[in-house]
Amino acid sequence: MLKNLVRLQSRLGCALSSRTVYPKACEAILTGFSVDCKAYSSAITERNKFYEDVSISQGEGGLFEINLDKRKLKTPGGKLFAVPNEALAIAVATEWDVQRDTLKFYTMHMTTLCNTAIDNPTQRDKEQMITAALKFLETDTICFRVDEPPGLVELQKNEWDPVLNRTEDRYNVVIGSSSSILGPDIPEATKATFHQHLGSYNFWSLTGLEFVITQLKSVVLALGLIDRHLTVEQAVLLSRLEEEYQIQHWGSVEWAHDYDTHELRARTAAGALFVYLTSESSTIKRKLLQD
Repeated sequence: MLKNLVRLQSRLGCALSSRTVYPKACEAILTGFSVDCKAYSSAITERNKFYEDVSISQGEGGLFEINLDKRKLKTPGGKLFAVPNEALAIAVATEWDVQRDTLKFYTMHMTTLCNTAIDNPTQRDKEQMITAALKFLETDTICFRVDEPPGLVELQKNEWDPVLNRTEDRYNVVIGSSSSILGPDIPEATKATFHQHLGSYNFWSLTGLEFVITQLKSVVLALGLIDRHLTVEQAVLLSRLEEEYQIQHWGSVEWAHDYDTHELRARTAAGALFVYLTSESSTIKRKLLQD
């Protein structure tokens, strides 16, 4: 699987930077001032670094906090930045520690996901998050097929069908695919099964899973990644299958394609790691850290 795509992608270079903007509300992280939810829609990408040391401490309720010099990190909403386990705290602290003279907020995906889980700026509950995530099932990337050109039809069948079939077998559901503009008719039983499965995640893990689904525009690919049947590179490549095919035939802007692919991989990897670190037991996390 993916051999044709790997050969295709090998002709393309690798990217070095990112475009995604970090919320202007990050100012509140640095100052501790409260902001309203509208701040999340504003944008600031960089700021001069203002600290030297990054450390982790355990606070009330066993939560882990991030310290920049002697100042406790806060969220854009002005809340204390506190995460449920040490492994996640280390991941966040690493993002802050590797920053140089300039803080590049658009590279700090783990921090962003934690802020979202803590502040919950749109004030959604789990049921609303599950409903939003499952909407992608009705428009899932790998369920919408073309009926021409023949080369792309074959590529979609060869690369997407094994992933789709494995998901159907894994969850004992019927999903299907279609070249109709309306997409496949997803059975209610399938939706119910996935609703129950997503409901098994805690709020933090569901935040990460919804993020991955949104990046890949696919419930099927996201679950394949979280279930560890797909790597990040494979999931991203499969989510961009038609674009990769078109690039092979028509070419691309010299740097833009790799630029976007690199950033999508970074966001997807961060989301998957966030799910793992917020859903596995603390004992497993400690063992991983020791290893």
